[in-house]
Amino acid sequence: MTPLKKQQKQELKSKYINRELSWLKFNDRVLLEAQNIDNPLYERVKFLSIAGSNLDEFFMVRVAGLYSQIKQEVESLSSDGLNPEEQMSEVVQETKNLLVKQNLIYKNLISQLKKNYITLVKPQDLSKNEKIKLKNIFYEEIFPLLTPSAIDPAHPFPFIVNQGRAVVMKLKKKNKKRLLNSIIVIPKALSRFIEIDGGKNYKKYVILDDIISFFSSEIFPDHNLESKMIFRVIRDSDVEIQEEAEDLVRSFELALKRRRIGDIVRLEVIKNSNKDLIKFITNKLEVNPDYIYETEGLVGIEDIDQICKLKNSKLRFKNFNPREVERLKEFNNNFFDTIKQKDLVVHHPFETFDAVIEFLNQAAYDKKVIAIKQTLYRTTLDSPIVKALISAAENGKTVTALIEIKARFDEEANIQLARSLEKAGVQIVYGFAKYKTHAKSSLVLRRELGKIQTYVHLGTGNYHPVNAKIYTDLSLFSSNKKIAGDVEKFFNYVTGYSKPRNLNKISISPINLRITLNKCIDIEISNAKKGKKAEIWAKMNSLVDPIIIDKFYEASNAGVRIYLFVRGVCCLRPGVKDKSENIVVKSMIGRFLEHSRIYCFANGKEMPNRNAKVFISSADLMPRNLNRRVELLVPIENSTVHEQILDQIMLANYLDNKQSWHLDPTGNYKKIKYSKDDSFSAHEYFMHNPSLSGRGKAKLKIRPKKLNLRLIKNDTKSS
Repeated sequence: MTPLKKQQKQELKSKYINRELSWLKFNDRVLLEAQNIDNPLYERVKFLSIAGSNLDEFFMVRVAGLYSQIKQEVESLSSDGLNPEEQMSEVVQETKNLLVKQNLIYKNLISQLKKNYITLVKPQDLSKNEKIKLKNIFYEEIFPLLTPSAIDPAHPFPFIVNQGRAVVMKLKKKNKKRLLNSIIVIPKALSRFIEIDGGKNYKKYVILDDIISFFSSEIFPDHNLESKMIFRVIRDSDVEIQEEAEDLVRSFELALKRRRIGDIVRLEVIKNSNKDLIKFITNKLEVNPDYIYETEGLVGIEDIDQICKLKNSKLRFKNFNPREVERLKEFNNNFFDTIKQKDLVVHHPFETFDAVIEFLNQAAYDKKVIAIKQTLYRTTLDSPIVKALISAAENGKTVTALIEIKARFDEEANIQLARSLEKAGVQIVYGFAKYKTHAKSSLVLRRELGKIQTYVHLGTGNYHPVNAKIYTDLSLFSSNKKIAGDVEKFFNYVTGYSKPRNLNKISISPINLRITLNKCIDIEISNAKKGKKAEIWAKMNSLVDPIIIDKFYEASNAGVRIYLFVRGVCCLRPGVKDKSENIVVKSMIGRFLEHSRIYCFANGKEMPNRNAKVFISSADLMPRNLNRRVELLVPIENSTVHEQILDQIMLANYLDNKQSWHLDPTGNYKKIKYSKDDSFSAHEYFMHNPSLSGRGKAKLKIRPKKLNLRLIKNDTKSS
């Protein structure tokens, strides 16, 4: 590939924000919630843990991809014109900057925890009696699981699994000059934090890593400890499958075994660790010295929330119980009667996810139901949805489950799930080898008065019972014949490769979802040129696709006002003169993880309005979603549901200033200013107001004129 000229690179950089750097900015926003004093202390610790877990996954997949490209001397460029080496260089630097901030937040939180009677102590700082107790714990619970390994020609260096920790020691033989390097791989079965003292109102912990170092003389009684270092490794965990694989499941099982021994892409060490030991470890593990990252106090920061065990309600968010779905009560909680009357939308987690479970449970036991078809992307073996499908099969229904075994980090669980369902008599389909099936859908066929009536559930999220409690998502239930007919064609597509023709309402990627979005944007461009109201409101997790971004730029230049609510990665540069002056990008980070995808187009009138085109989708605006995944884009045409999504959910996202960040043209995010008098939190609004699906719902009557983008410094709300 011919290298880009400096001017070409600058042009690309002025158009697009680098995807990897945008992701690090997202994790920075998550991390800053760990110092936001509006959040209770335990929740702040949890945000720190989440930021650490996010970073692990980022390295396991995204950074590992760059690492692989560099090794293979691939010269492909990112949308902003950087080659893999240039991207890796910037990622390494930004990650180290992020870890500096993480270290400061960690120290601050440890101090705050101590004030609330939760303390982390070093073994050497314990009292005499506590040391005796710790020694007993060491011999009874820790020592039997340890396998100390001397490193010499007779003892090879042990394998360190992905996210595994180890203690490396330099030891000196007593009364001799001989030095010995030894390593102890820390078993994952052991608790990370050992409680040494505690009661109802206080807890005192010692970190396992420190305990092992402290008792080195018990492990190596003939040696003195000269120096020691704790480290942790992150490995390449992406899974590659050949599209022509004859047995997809078998191929994945082999790939998952390879994942466990992937190349190391990050080596975590405690700050100011012994340089000789760092050199020893990097040589043995063959790690690039640039990929060494220093932390303070703890490697593997995602474990930190394990110490939050005091039962103190003041340290957690106030308990929240999702509401029941009001409209179901009008029909004695009968889903089929309710849906037949008109479409129903449920807003999770503010309204209970049990509605989705109950829909399938009723289908499983309803004598009129003859068949159920279901997609499963992420769920659990003990999921109530899985149990409902098994019950349906046992009750004589024809049940088909499309299980996406390519769902990252859930591959193994999904293979087990498939085998469990198959044993119960469920027909299992794995979809395409080439594409991931990311669409979320249930289809129920019911015989009514001698005819087949179809009921569907279409979601923006997944069917994972844990995620459903913290992810904001939408569930649409419908018996609309045209929508149901399209869903039937969708299932035929993914089970039998029968490419759907003449779709009535729904768009499917990679077939026509992109085309539908482009047409909607073109209509707004045309309206703007005609002097009509032209506006786009779009909510998603990620905006990466350069073609869609360029389309937004075209619309902005035509005079279309565009408001984008992008929780995570955003490669579009808003507010750039002659390019994106009419585009505003907000990111909401709060108690719940914003996950729903909603796309709204004004259609000639000021937003929000009844004539606007509104869609919900399983798809983010990324090349993979539009080109390499099976996704659904569903129009919302029922007037009640349309109002609930546009005039409630999207308007609340528009108005939110308490949890929102504004993206500026440089790629930086700033917190939006608010005062007590004009603060508005979308999450709090939906937690404390009546169900959207019920009568007498609390409407947001504020009609937006101009989005308030007063900004506050990132540290204003910190402790």
